[in-house]
Amino acid sequence: MTSHPENLQDLITRARYVLFDFDGPVCRVFAGRAADGVARRLVEWLDGMGAADLLTAEESRTNDPWDVFRAVGRRRPGSDLVAALEQQLTDEELKAVSSAMPTTDADSLVRAWVKSGAQLAVTTNNSAKAVWNYLEGRELDDCFTHVCGRTRDPDLLKPHPHCLQQALDEFGADPSDALMLGDSPPDVEAARRAGVAFVGYARDERKEKELRAAEAEHIVFSLQEVMRPLGR
Repeated sequence: MTSHPENLQDLITRARYVLFDFDGPVCRVFAGRAADGVARRLVEWLDGMGAADLLTAEESRTNDPWDVFRAVGRRRPGSDLVAALEQQLTDEELKAVSSAMPTTDADSLVRAWVKSGAQLAVTTNNSAKAVWNYLEGRELDDCFTHVCGRTRDPDLLKPHPHCLQQALDEFGADPSDALMLGDSPPDVEAARRAGVAFVGYARDERKEKELRAAEAEHIVFSLQEVMRPLGR
């Protein structure tokens, strides 16, 4: 059941700018190339560079590639090593998007929002290049004006609002005219810090619990719920 359906309908229909998180609302990036394997290969790459000692034992065992990126960024901020590690992560994502699983109804929702007159951007911790590759493969690239993705500075990953603010700046948009569709607590916090309304997409109970713990006010369990107010 959707939270606050009347208010949600207003948010959806009045949004002039829609900011999509990528991994979750648009597709499952690592559906065919597991994230834990990516994290392991990043650790192995660091080992090959003689830099494995930058990670704690726990960080070396993580299943999350962003844990590795953040850890190295904290200990070697602004270094060539961080830049090279970010490129390794981008290369992994470029491979992953070729087998990414489209989120049910995501393509239709994107097209419906464009037909309604809204302008769209992707605001993500993923590589912008990987996002564009995926969108081109789904023939959705013409639907998005901007993709604001990961930089080489892990401190600017969500929940930092950097990518949202970048999209708003590119649009010349006021935050009050924008809406973000995301699926995680960092998305909730980034939207809050950017002053952007937020709708949480919970594909399962775990996601719902995480979004509620982050105090997301509006939660949907199907993208059909977002399309309905658009008349699609």
